[in-house]
Amino acid sequence: MSEHVYKIIELTGSSESSLEHAIQNAVARAAKSVRNMRWFQVIDTRGHIENNQVAHWQVTVKIGFTLDEEGDES
Repeated sequence: MSEHVYKIIELTGSSESSLEHAIQNAVARAAKSVRNMRWFQVIDTRGHIENNQVAHWQVTVKIGFTLDEEGDES
């Protein structure tokens, strides 16, 4: 296994349908501007209630990604 240095960002994704979809939304949005994503960690879950029902799931995740190597043009 090669050695890596990771940078970590924290995001909150939301979804009307599920916790998993909220996580997928956060990862998909990060993928638009972050390269080399390697892992995520769920650090908080919560939801929004409307009319006595769950209206939105909210999941805060930390996403770890490797830094580009020096001289890497990708």
